[in-house]
Amino acid sequence: MFTPMGGPVAGLTFLETFLATLSGGWFAALLFYFTSEYFMRKEREKRLKKYKLAVQSGKTIKQKRAFTRFNKATIKIKSSVGIYMLCWLAPLFLSVPLGTIICAKFYKYDKRTIWFILIGLALNCFIITSLVYAFKMAVL
Repeated sequence: MFTPMGGPVAGLTFLETFLATLSGGWFAALLFYFTSEYFMRKEREKRLKKYKLAVQSGKTIKQKRAFTRFNKATIKIKSSVGIYMLCWLAPLFLSVPLGTIICAKFYKYDKRTIWFILIGLALNCFIITSLVYAFKMAVL
């Protein structure tokens, strides 16, 4: 979201800034989308291991709340805006890695998901880079 602001400072053209930002976003999105299952599996294993150790030692472990405020908000957004808006806005506002993992968690069986994420990132990158360079021109 803030990366294009470095383009004018570094003396890059609009196209150079756009392509650099886009390639970084796409790389991160692809990496985290296709490895999201690994991260979710590791988290489940970690939670299970912690639970087993607590049971073996006779301790009671406080269960993590399944419906946290963040989870409720995410489910509400998912059901109200759908796949298009979630794939467009989640990587922008939550960061590319976290937004992509959330999209993959909810829509991993929909083959269009990764394409919606990539198109959304391209659109976000174009809009933000355009605003940065338009503001730069207005200031000069």
